[in-house]
Formats: sequence, structure tokens, C-alpha cells
Amino acid sequence: MARDAEAGALAGTVRSTCPYCGVGCGVVAQADGQVVGDTDHPANRGRLCSKGSALAETLKDGERLTRPLIDGRAADWTQALDLVAQRFKATIAEHGPDSVAFYVSGQCLTEDYYVANKLMKGFIGSGNIDTNSRLCMASSVAGHNRAFGADVVPGTYEDLELADLVVLVGSNSAWCHPVLHQRLLAAKAKRPLRIVAIDPRRTATCEDADLHLAVRPGADVALFNGLLAHLADQDALDHTWMAAHAEGFEAALAAARQTASQTAALTGLDPADLARFYQWFASTPRVVTVYSQGVNQSSVGTDKVNAIINCHLATGRIGKPGCGPFSITGQPNAMGGREVGGLANQLAAHMRFDQPEAIDRVRRFWRAPNLATRPGLKAVEMFDAVLDGRIKALWIIATNPADSLPRADRVREALARCPFVVVSDCWPNDTTALADVVLPAAGWGERDGTVTNSERVISRQRPFRPAPGEARADWRVLAAVGQRMGWKDAFSWTSPAAVFREHAALSGFENAGSRPFDISGLAMLTDGQYDALAPVRWPVRWAGDEGGRLFGQGGFATPSGRGRLVPTPWRPPAGRIRDQWHTMTRTGRVPRLLAHTGEPRAALSPADAARLGVKDGDLVRIESVHASTVVRATIDAGQRVGELFLPMHWTDEFCSAGPAGRLVNAALDPVSGQPELKLTPVRAEAVPVAWRGLLLHRAAVRPQGVAYWSRVPLSTGHAFELVGSDPLPAGAALTRFVEGLLHPPAGAEWLQLTDAGRGLLRVAILVDGRLEACLFLAAGDGAQLPPRDVLAALLGDKVTDAARPSLLSGRALGGVGATGVKSAGRTVCACFSVGLVTIREAIVAHRLTSAEEIGACLKAGTNCGSCISELKEILRDVHASA
Repeated sequence: MARDAEAGALAGTVRSTCPYCGVGCGVVAQADGQVVGDTDHPANRGRLCSKGSALAETLKDGERLTRPLIDGRAADWTQALDLVAQRFKATIAEHGPDSVAFYVSGQCLTEDYYVANKLMKGFIGSGNIDTNSRLCMASSVAGHNRAFGADVVPGTYEDLELADLVVLVGSNSAWCHPVLHQRLLAAKAKRPLRIVAIDPRRTATCEDADLHLAVRPGADVALFNGLLAHLADQDALDHTWMAAHAEGFEAALAAARQTASQTAALTGLDPADLARFYQWFASTPRVVTVYSQGVNQSSVGTDKVNAIINCHLATGRIGKPGCGPFSITGQPNAMGGREVGGLANQLAAHMRFDQPEAIDRVRRFWRAPNLATRPGLKAVEMFDAVLDGRIKALWIIATNPADSLPRADRVREALARCPFVVVSDCWPNDTTALADVVLPAAGWGERDGTVTNSERVISRQRPFRPAPGEARADWRVLAAVGQRMGWKDAFSWTSPAAVFREHAALSGFENAGSRPFDISGLAMLTDGQYDALAPVRWPVRWAGDEGGRLFGQGGFATPSGRGRLVPTPWRPPAGRIRDQWHTMTRTGRVPRLLAHTGEPRAALSPADAARLGVKDGDLVRIESVHASTVVRATIDAGQRVGELFLPMHWTDEFCSAGPAGRLVNAALDPVSGQPELKLTPVRAEAVPVAWRGLLLHRAAVRPQGVAYWSRVPLSTGHAFELVGSDPLPAGAALTRFVEGLLHPPAGAEWLQLTDAGRGLLRVAILVDGRLEACLFLAAGDGAQLPPRDVLAALLGDKVTDAARPSLLSGRALGGVGATGVKSAGRTVCACFSVGLVTIREAIVAHRLTSAEEIGACLKAGTNCGSCISELKEILRDVHASA
């Protein structure tokens, strides 16, 4: 994996890594401002997904935080840092170290994480540092520790290409890890390779699978317990390998014993499909089981992980080419955070609080006599402690818990009550709005450090642009506070390379091969060597070493050196979309990433929609015991009856529905502390629709007096979809309502067309002859509105006399509007901005018969490939209607 070329081998370019998912794709920032895939990076080999392809479009500083804020007012760094240090010191002095906490993020670089963990656990003396990775992969960490004795992903991405059977569990990889999914499909195209997708929903990933098992939510343990019992009954076990390298099989099998009919009843699966999957697994030597959030985000997530690992340990399918259980992370540096101890129940360098010798070792290495000796509060528990007053000072870094945590309204109340809240971030959001001190952080393209992806590959993130204003790297800010709190020598680094060297040295301190995580071979890197560091997989125990697969010949980190099969008795348990990321603080600012799915929609099965009297696009109210919200519905034949799916991304900034997290319960996995984010009991009901509207505006206004609204940024402004459940007012009340939506400035020219008989109202606001805003309202449930892309291009432009009639009509004459722009329809391929209308017309005009032919004609689907399943569906629809 070593690369001779240095970071800037191409003149005017900088090699870095993508800031999105755990695949860890390499990118190249070019001198012309574009960001492209790095063909030399082992993770992606030059490919990028729709989000990665749009990275250059996120590098806009207009809304960035550029100066420290104290109580909402601009301050200088000295004032801000002094205040943070003073308030934390005073709180600790009065209430003890457990009265303060850090909540950090998988967006942090490893160097940021290391400094934060050292400051809290090493010198403040509390375990109260946790990360939003608790919401992502904490159950995998716990499962790995139980089975392997350490948090280790045994395999590599290459194993997906070498396997003969790949089982995808709770992983919509076609949308969430598209580059890795395309590597899998490329391998499948070259040789026989079966894919099994296990997911309650029929996602885009399932379209590429040979078998889709629509398992009942939360029933994964029952499914894999049934598999272990089947393997034993068929004598498809590797007794020789287990005798040498594993323990606990009999107890695990006893807990897993259930009949085939019991398994079918618990999982809700067709017995024939179950038998087919079990037979494929038993008869295929090379099997990789990939699992992600559908496994982890559960109140039984750790048992799900161990039930999967049990099947691999029992058959010796681990640590060998094309074999192994494989946890794929959701964030770019979730793995790096695990390495440094960013989780509350970890210590540092994969050492744990339940190891007295590890506590002593870290204390001596850090020279930290006040080192924490017990785990701190995990994420959900931490914010409960903020709410009840146990935590009185909180520092949040690179995450937005006001939207992303379960019971989001409760989290907001906790932040509002907390005596002192510090937030370090790049952009204002719902969490910074509740902070006493806001610290402007350097963002992607400005930061300097390392990240570790899901296959244990450490890569560099390198800066290629200056941070705007006074924004600073998180590690520098944390170190400056540590110095001000009295620990100058311990936080005296002058570069990220120095932080990395210390982190690497700790991993090898008194190790001698006893701990799998060891990168001490990088501890002596010079600053220049660190700058030029090529991607490398750990362990790296000496210069030139590079880790491969682990555990194929045993060597587990358990006291016995054997892998543990863990009993996982069945017990009932207490989403993302393609182009968006977490709470949209970055992707939500890129118009084309909202062109495919511009609003959160509740996916309902056709049967449930019929029972509720809901049509596609109608409003539906969703209510849990914690909160309720109103969203639009999508009828989805791939949705199980009795269940609905709502994506996580949208916040109050983009939609009246607010964060889905406000509905979600906070049932916790008893081992990992990971919340149950995938399964919450809700009640749904139809909401009447009296009218629909389209608002185009130069400003990001917040519409009032409507049942539902959603906002999509445009290159020249913003587009709002509006829905009302009460009839439109009349007379003066209607004028006030419209003014409340348009916010017309003084002296604006007002153009209006009203058709009371048809229930239509159309208004345009011009300022100095330029279109400031336009509004289209139409009464009735089935109201038709003009396509927004035709008129959106006119925002901010001069409107000619000839264009005014077309502007108010909202119609595109002959398919071309007043701007000369032809509507391409809803975007299907975000990578190349190819719309539905364009695709359908090309299929007819050129007689296209495959997704590959569409790609050759329009480029759609030829980059990340995440739209290919939709292209195939469009093909079927067009040919069916021909």
C-alpha cells in the first residue's frame, strides 16, 4: 500500500481524504479548485460518490463561523480561551471533575481526538468524554471486545472482492457506502459471487442482491442464532480451527438453539428463503458478513454483533482471504476516535478501564497522577446528566446533538439549562444557538491530521486552503485550554505531527505484541515524513511494517489468546438517504445534493397507506411518546406492512418537521450504551391537505402559518414547498398571510394574478426590476404547481416586460420557461445533475435498454453508481408504458 510519490506529487495539487463516510476515500484537491478521486488511494482507486464529487461546492465561507462568540457577541481568542479555562476550573473546584464533560465527534481528526481524550481523562480526571460515534458503532466496539479481546476489524476491503458470498446486514451500502458497494458489484460482474441483503426495507442495495431477507426489525439475533444452530446440525463447523483458536462454542450454541419454524416465526421470513441463506452460508468457504447501522443502532446491538461473529468463529471464516465479520463505520474517523479512547468506556490506545495494568500504564506514560480510573457517562446518559444538573459545564466539538440525539427536544432543554456550554464548529446550527461560547473551527480542506477508515487504513487529511477569519484547528484550541488550566508541559505540542508521534508512541508503550493496535513504527516520523505519509494499515510495529488480515491463525487479545463465542439468547428489542450526511451542516448547502430528495418523507407500504387514506405526497402526522411531527408520505412497495421509515438528516433549518431524533426513544443497549435509533413505536394518521404552494425566494426565510414546509437551496436563492391543512384565508387576511411568506422589502414592486374560481394565487416581488421572490398557491389536494427549476434561474435577474406574463403563469411554453431554461425534472443522478425528464426522453429517443446504455448516453450512474437501481426502475416504467 506504500506510495513513493509524495503528497503534492502533481504540481498544484494536494492529496487528502474525503470527510464523509467510513470508506475513507482518497481525494485530490486540484489547483483549479476542483476535488477529484485519488486513483492511488487503496480505498476508492479514484472513484467518489455523489457527496464526495460535490466537495468543492461545500467550500463556501459565506455562512462560516469566523470569530469566537461569547453570549452571541464577537470576542477575541484570548478572551474566549481564558473564559473556557476559568469556567471549567471553577466548576471542577466546586463540584468535582465529573461535573464537566466533552461531547466530540467522528468528524474530529485523530489528533483532535487524542488531545481531547488526554485533557479529560488524563488531567481533568474524569471519564466524561464521549462521541457521536456512540450513535454509530459502539455496539461493534463492545462486540469486538467481547469476542476478540480488543476492538479490531479483522479484514480488509479486498475481502469483499475475494469472497464467494457477501452478506449485507442492516447496511444500505448502495447509498451509504457507494464506492465500496461498486467495488463489490465490479467483483460480482467478473465471477460467481452471491450477495444476500438482510434489511426490513427493500433498499437500493437489495436490488443488487441474489436474495433479500426482509427480516422483522430487531430480529437479527434470532436469524443468526438460527444460522449457528443450522451449521451445527449440518456439521458445517471447523472443529480443528475452533479447538486451536476459539472457546465458548457449547454455551453459545445452547443459547442459540431454536427450530427452523421458530426462527421463521421470530424473523418473519419465508422458511424457504431462510433455508436457502443457511445452505449458502454452510456450503461457501469464503464468506464476508458486512454490517452497519441496522445492526449497531439497537438496544440489542451488541448481541447482534456477537451472533454474527459467532458464526464466523465457529466455521473458522475469519482473518483469511475473502472471509470475516466486517463492521463498516458511518463517519470518516470513527475508527480513529476508537484508537485514542474517544468513547467514555475506553481509556486510550485500545486499552480499557477494566484492566488495572492499563490504567497504571497510561498514567505513567502521560505523567498524569489524576488519571480517570473508571468509565464516564455515555452520550444519552451524559445529556440526561446535563438536564438534571450533575454536569454543569459541557464542551461540544464538531457535532450537532440538538438534532442528532434521540429525544432531541429533551437535549435542547438540557443545553438551555446547562450553566456553561461551549461549542466548537464551522457553521451555525441548532446546537451553537444554545451555546454560551462558540469557537470557530477549521473545517475540511483547512485541517491537518489523520483519519482511520473501516479497514484500519490511516490516511492524511491535508490542508489546501486557509481557514476563514480566525478559525482554528480543534487540537490547538484544546491544547491552549489545557495549558491555561495549569498543564502547560502536557499540552505543549507545536504541530499535529507532534501529537501523532505521541499517540503512536503510546500505542506501542509496553506492548510487545500483546495489543493488536500498535502503530509505534510511526512514532519517529519527522514532520516531513508525516506530511508525506501514504495510506497505511495498522498494526505498524516497525518502520515499513503494514498490517493485513488479523486472527486467521488466532492471536486474539483475550487472556487465553482464543476468540470467544458469546451466548446471545433471543430477546425482543426495547436511516440515512443517498445524498445527505448526518444533520446536513455540510451537504445541505450544496443545491444538487438536495435535488434528488429535497425533503424528509415517511415511507409507507401500499397497504398501510390505503388503510390510513394517504396518497403519495400527502401529509402524515407521526407521533411517538416523545414528540410528533408532520411530513409528506411516499408510498414504497419495499416497506414492510406496519412499519414506516423516516430519514434522519433534516433539521429545523431545512424543514418544519424538524429532526427525526425528537421522535426517537432512548432505549439503550445494556453493554454498549448505543441507543435504539432504528425502532420506535409510533402512531401515524393522515393530515388533510387544503392547498399546496411553491415559494422561490432570495433569502432563507422561515415560512409561518403553514402545516408543512421544506427548503432546498438554489444557486441564486431558495425553493420552498408549502402545504396547508386549513383553507386559504380571504381578503385582507390573505394579503397578510402572503406578506408573511414573501417578506417584501419597502418599495418592492408587487405583481399578482388571482383566479378565485380555480383557487389560484400567483405573486411576484421585484426589487429594482429584479426578481426577489415569487409565490404560487393552489387550492385543493391535487393542486399542480410549476416546476421550480424553470423559474429558479430567474431569481435575482432583471425581468423583462416580455417575461412577466410567463413569470406569473408559471408555465413553460413548449417545455421552455421565461428564462429559456428547460425543466430536466427531479434529479436522479446527483453526480452529473441528470434529471428524470432528460432520462426518460433519452430512453425513448435513443431506444436505450439498460442502465449501462443510459450511462454511455448521459453519464448518469457512471460515477458512484448509487442511482443505478433507480435508472433500472425508470427503464422498466418507460418500456411498460410504451
